[in-house]
Order: sequence, then C-alpha cells, then structure tokens
Amino acid sequence: MLRRMKRLTVLMVAMTLATVTGVAPVAQATGSRACDHRVHTVKKLLECVTVQGVREHQKALQRIADRNDGTRASGTSGYDASVDYVVKKMRAAGYLVTVDPFSFDFFEQLAPSEFEQTSPGTVQYVEGVDFFIMDYSGSADVTAAVTPVDVVVPIGDNPANTSTSGCEPEDFAGFTPGNIALMQRGTCPFAVKAANAETALASAAVIFNEGQEPDRSGLLFGTLGEIGVTIPVIGTSYQVGADLATAVDPQARVFTLTFSETRHTANVLAESRRGDPTNVVMAGAHLDSVPAGPGINDNGSGSAALLEIAEQMAKVRSNNKVRFAWWGAEEAGLVGSLDWVSRQADSGELDNVALYLNFDMIGSPNYVRFVYDGDNSDTGTPGDNPPGSEVIEQLFVDYFGNRHLPTAPTEIGARSDHFGFVLFGIPVGGLFTGAEELKTADQAATYGGTAGVALDPCYHQACDTFANNSNRILGQMSDAAAFAILTYAMNTESVTGLISTDNLRLQNPEQEMANIDGSS
Repeated sequence: MLRRMKRLTVLMVAMTLATVTGVAPVAQATGSRACDHRVHTVKKLLECVTVQGVREHQKALQRIADRNDGTRASGTSGYDASVDYVVKKMRAAGYLVTVDPFSFDFFEQLAPSEFEQTSPGTVQYVEGVDFFIMDYSGSADVTAAVTPVDVVVPIGDNPANTSTSGCEPEDFAGFTPGNIALMQRGTCPFAVKAANAETALASAAVIFNEGQEPDRSGLLFGTLGEIGVTIPVIGTSYQVGADLATAVDPQARVFTLTFSETRHTANVLAESRRGDPTNVVMAGAHLDSVPAGPGINDNGSGSAALLEIAEQMAKVRSNNKVRFAWWGAEEAGLVGSLDWVSRQADSGELDNVALYLNFDMIGSPNYVRFVYDGDNSDTGTPGDNPPGSEVIEQLFVDYFGNRHLPTAPTEIGARSDHFGFVLFGIPVGGLFTGAEELKTADQAATYGGTAGVALDPCYHQACDTFANNSNRILGQMSDAAAFAILTYAMNTESVTGLISTDNLRLQNPEQEMANIDGSS
C-alpha cells in the first residue's frame, strides 16, 4: 500500500489534505518491473500497488496455513511461519526489521460447542448462526435454569453501550447458585460480566447482543481477554437473548470444551531507513488468525496490503520515518499491540509516533466501505478520540469522495490494534469492510451485495480462506491505505501541526492534485 514518492511529491498537501480534488485510480493489474526501481509520486505509487500483488501475499499466507493444520493463530507453527515470511520480504525490501517477542494466553476450542433451550419447549441453537463461544471460555456441560441479570428487553430507544447488565456484583443479588446467568452486552468488558457471574456461582454465562440496530443486534462474537474464567461463556444475538429473557421459567443446556495456556509469540516491525525519527508515521495490521481457520480476510487482507505497500514504498525518500507493524495475538485480545505500545510509552519512544493507521479486514466479500469515525460525530459513540483523528478520517472520506465512492462511518472502539494508541493519545485512523454484522437493506442498495447476510460470512471460521474475498473492495482499500501512508510519510502537519523538515509548500495544491487521474 504505502508507495514511494518523488522527493517533490505533489502529495503533501499540508493544510489542504482534507480538500484534495483528485485521486489516483483503484489498484489495477498494471504493475511492471519499472515499479521495482522508480521513486513514486502518488499516482505512480497507486499504479504499482496492485490487487495481484496483495493477493500474492494472501496466497502465501494460505499456503502457510495449509501446511500448519489450517491455522495461523499466534502461538502456533502457522503463525511462526507467517512471521518468517514477513521478515524475509521486508528485509529483502531494505527495511530495518525487528522481531518483537512477548508472551500471551493461548486459547483453543477443542470441540463444537452446543447450546439449546430445554424448557419451555425445545430450541436447538446452531453454533456460528445463533451463538458463538467466547475466547478464553472455560469448559463444562451444564443444564440449568436461566436467570436474566439486569437486562433491558426490549431495548427501546436506549443508546448503544448503556446496558450495565452483569457489570456490578450487586447485579447478582439473589442469584441462585448453579443457574445459568443471562447477561446483555454493554458498558463493561465481557470478562467482567463473566467473572461476576462465576463469583456468584453461575454454572455458565450467556451474553447476548445489546439490541440496537444495525450493529448491536446480530450474533455476538467476543473475547474474555485472558485466562481466568472457568465456566462456559457464549455470545448470542439480541433476539436469542431476548427470547430467553422473556420466557417463563427458561432452562438451557450449554456445552463447551476448550484449552488455554501461556505461549510465546512476536510482533514484526519494519521501518524506513530514512525520515525524521522524531516524527514517525505508523501503519499496522494484525498478522494472526483465530485457531479455527487461516484468516485470509481477518486479517490476511490488511497484512498482505501492508506488505505490498511497504515493498512499493521501499525507495521513497520520505520526510518522516515510516514504521510498518504486523501485530501478534490480536485475536487473543490485542495483546501484541497493547504490549508494544505500553513498553514504548515507558521508554519514551511513543512520544515520537505522530499517528497510527490501522487496516483490519479490508477484503470482506459482502462489504461496506467503512472509515473510522475520528471524532465520533457520525456514530455518536460516547467519549473522545485523540485530537487529529478527525483529520485522518476526513483524508479517507475525501479520497473516496473524489472517486465517487460512498463510505460509512464506523466507531473507532476497541476491537483492533489501534486501541492501544488511542489509550496513549496518539491520533488514529483506519479502514474496515465488515465482520459478523448483517448487511442492511440500505447498505445493500449503496454498496451492492446481499442484505441480511454477514459482511464477512466466514468471520472467525475455517472458511476464511483465499476464496473469502472481494477483489474490488480489496483494491480500493489498498489504494486508499497507500495514499494515506504516503501522504503522511511526507507531511503530518494537518494532523500534528508539525512541519516536517524539507517539506515543500505547493504553490497550487488543488491544481497539482487535479493532475492525478480521478477515474474509478
């Protein structure tokens, strides 16, 4: 994605990045040997960043999974081979490469989980359709009465993330030991809800989605973040939870069989040999899959795009140092990125990071073109993001807008590796094409695809293979990522206020940008 640029590079539109009037075409199959030698303008960079180049890296990751029990999860041989692949490619491209080791809690589901309502009546739920085991769930086979814990059904007009179900020990006052705790998503981490349920002597925990359309009603995937809870914990859709919560004297059966232990893994970081080391532009993607599958969209798409971009940017003489990161154990709770960010904060190195761009799942087959909502103005998410994040959002929105490609905002939240940077006040931005959430009718009308079907029907499943992909969106997102990385590699003034040494001020940036082909 990141592409080289001429020293002059017309790209650095400094204060006018949010109002550029033209952009380069979507990644095409036009790469040539010339791309191995030339220093790119933005237009040339996007010509050389191709879907075929990204797909070649995805194909390599698929081969790695095929040779390692179908997975590239951190702590497995498949992940170690993925690390070796990235290191080899980045060293060959001339980057300074660091393999950054750390430990984490490994989790694996050993057998299909089971969940059914046994009374009143019998309802057999299907794993991956009606429910999903949460990472770090314990193991057991229990049949017991179901007790709703401070749930809000129907959810009504309550804003997202306001349910406090299971967040306080007091929520379990009067809870009958041995019962299954039925809780609702919202306010506190799933791990807190599950731990409170276990302390109250629940035999299992069922956490259902909060209920607000469209993003908080479908099947709930989640993680407890680390080893600790020993009872079964599963996530369900809002409707499944609401049905149980309103049933008369409901009973259910929950079965899970899992394995957890502490293992060792690593991040990979590759940085340019040129550029200001006190103004570092970072771009990252998690390299690991879930144990269930090869993870070629989640997140082989983001990882492969960064590899392609980094290779094409290898000869860029950037004003700012560029650091690419492939994070480990993201699927285990963002462990690799959080560990790295906290250590850099302790050493003072994090002060040199100007901004962070995240690319997680950018090839979803039933996609929506999501851009991280930098100031929460479009999603209404409570709280504030680091200043400058809204500028990065606008850069992406303008990029797609100039190509007449619609976008939708998505909350920055805490579901991927940008979260650690948010915690320490680093401006963040990123792209996403969707996971387990169902595509709405309005989204289908705007982006195509199928309403009522998950944006990635193979999310966290064995079918997340090389075939689980949209070349169209992968090319568009790869180009957008390359554009942003190269833009900020030359000038971060619009985000940070810092004028990079030797940056050239354009006499007429709008006209310069208009010289770039704006076809789509």
